[in-house]
Amino acid sequence: MDQKTREIKTHCSYMDHGGCGLILTVQDGRIVGVKGDPEGWLNQGYICPKGLASPRRLDHPRRLRHPLRRTGARGAGQWERISWGQALEEISSRLDRIRRRDGARAVAFGLGMPKGLDHFAQIRLANTFGSPNLAASQDVCHAPREISGVHTCGFYPVVDFKHPSKLVVLWASNVTATNEEGGICSQLLKQLRQGTELMVIDPRRNGLADRAKLWLPLRPGSDAALALGLLNVMIQEQLFDADFVANWTHGFEDLARQAAGYPPERVAPITWLEPEQIRAAARLYASAKPAALAWGNPIEHTNNAFPAARALLCLMALSGNLDVPGGNLQPREPRIAGLGAFVRADLVPDKRKEMLSAAHGVIPRFMTIPPAYLRRAILEGRPYPIKGLFSMDTNPLLVWADSRLTKRALESLEFFACAELFLTPSAALADVVLPAAANFEFDDIGHYGLGHGYILARPQAVQPPDECRPTMQICCDLGRRLAGPELWPQDYRELLNMVLEPSGLSWQEFVEQGHLQGPVKFRKYQDQGFQTPSGKVELRLSTAEKFGLPPLPAWGGFPEDTDQEFPLVLTGRKNRVSLHSSYRWVKELRDQNPEPVLEMHPTDAANRGIKGGDAVRISTRQGSIVQIARPSDRVRPGVVYAEHGWWFPEDPDPLGGWDRSNFNLLTGADKLGQEFGTPNLAAIPCRVAKIE
Repeated sequence: MDQKTREIKTHCSYMDHGGCGLILTVQDGRIVGVKGDPEGWLNQGYICPKGLASPRRLDHPRRLRHPLRRTGARGAGQWERISWGQALEEISSRLDRIRRRDGARAVAFGLGMPKGLDHFAQIRLANTFGSPNLAASQDVCHAPREISGVHTCGFYPVVDFKHPSKLVVLWASNVTATNEEGGICSQLLKQLRQGTELMVIDPRRNGLADRAKLWLPLRPGSDAALALGLLNVMIQEQLFDADFVANWTHGFEDLARQAAGYPPERVAPITWLEPEQIRAAARLYASAKPAALAWGNPIEHTNNAFPAARALLCLMALSGNLDVPGGNLQPREPRIAGLGAFVRADLVPDKRKEMLSAAHGVIPRFMTIPPAYLRRAILEGRPYPIKGLFSMDTNPLLVWADSRLTKRALESLEFFACAELFLTPSAALADVVLPAAANFEFDDIGHYGLGHGYILARPQAVQPPDECRPTMQICCDLGRRLAGPELWPQDYRELLNMVLEPSGLSWQEFVEQGHLQGPVKFRKYQDQGFQTPSGKVELRLSTAEKFGLPPLPAWGGFPEDTDQEFPLVLTGRKNRVSLHSSYRWVKELRDQNPEPVLEMHPTDAANRGIKGGDAVRISTRQGSIVQIARPSDRVRPGVVYAEHGWWFPEDPDPLGGWDRSNFNLLTGADKLGQEFGTPNLAAIPCRVAKIE
């Protein structure tokens, strides 16, 4: 290796939640090689196609490289290049003008899924600006599980792949494709080689289902009903952990009465399963000690997200698998800055009362704004108007339910600015667009604020293009203008030091260490109880009446039923080489997934005269799109999977053909779950027809 070539250890990010240890080969300031780090704390050498292709984003010819200001109509693709000074001045002056006229709450801030410390820098920016309104994806990602866990047992139960389990249940969790939230598949695959058994609960027979002792192909959206059926069997057959239930749960008798109404014979037609499959699953889970339940993001994709999460938490409790090695853990954070202090939550003390969500009765401790409520405020002024928006790392036109509603909302804003890597369809509707640095081009901390009990070092490997800035630096630049230099450092690296300060580590010491984990201790409830009002796992919520929440999980039915006009059940599918709508322009990834694909059972396809490769029109009561059919017997009859997040960067349309194959033209935002404002992204009645 010559003097101009060096290897750098870092962690993957932005291609998903991140976590895989990487070794980058850097030559003459460019990344020329990437491989999984065999010593990676989470991945032990594993790397996915997105990680392998990640350097190709950095030198893409169409990457944003200069600040842009709109000169024509929104979405017309007419821009002028401006300086950073002009861009920051325009954004800060326009947002401040709205604040002085209508109050700080009339400006919202927007985020996508958490990718790094910039997520929390943006929350800090909103708080220091004085706005209680930060719109994010948590209504359909993470929060239904996390916040339901906090109310039920006082913490978010994280699946433990680090310690041996007798059984792992993958409930709507396809870890070989998504590696969701730190659950890297290499850890699970190692356990399977050592004899751990597997149960897969998923309408689609994924690769891991082939290795499972039991696969339950449930109807999309019926998770709450199935979980209640499993609870019924565990209670009726006395398969639960009697000591744990007697000593550490609240409301067992109430839950038992509730679950009695969900025998397998009732649940089977709801879930499209057989009663004996439900009994077998309950017995397998209850008898395995310990058992880990990996509950994936899709359970949060209908307005039944809260009862589904609550029922799954009750399963973890009744089986005695909470906070035990090989079960579902309560991680302890390392000695780092507390999240509230870092984001300066003290500056918006009345946030819970002032945020848009307060008028809609969302669950306490859910502190981001569901997109459906943001759009109502923009378009209808309910409960008060939103006039300005500054967003980073998100493409709402593609990823929020009801894309036409999103487009009307973005077009109606008085001022909209964003920071992006590429001119996405959403960025094309902005007034000012800032060019962001990519990961590998700045120092970062991964997994802060996610509740997993560790943080990861992401040191910079190469320099960004001259006019591309880290989004953390953009927050600092805007924060100094909008809130004052006393609240924001001049250099974003001071934010990293703020996080690390309690640990006593310098940034370089943290980088050399690679990760920082909190103290590992199990069954902490034996010393301190559970952090709930009762001090126990609340199978029946003691605060239900106070907060207007259902005290017990229940099955309330599907949001919509199929009928003759819409006989199939539609759900969205992420592809393993993409992250929502991101990186469709990366050739190495696009070559692996060149077109949007609809999967359906061969019988359903044959009945409609559809063959593989045919263009088909997918229609719901909300709208229609075109994708390419792929018959597959891995999909159960009656269910179709359309790919999520599609647009076409090569399209001459400035909005990238956003209305051709975009899954969220098929979804609506009118039927929402009360607790999280969750729309229905799954279990949607649809029809599919071949395009002649």
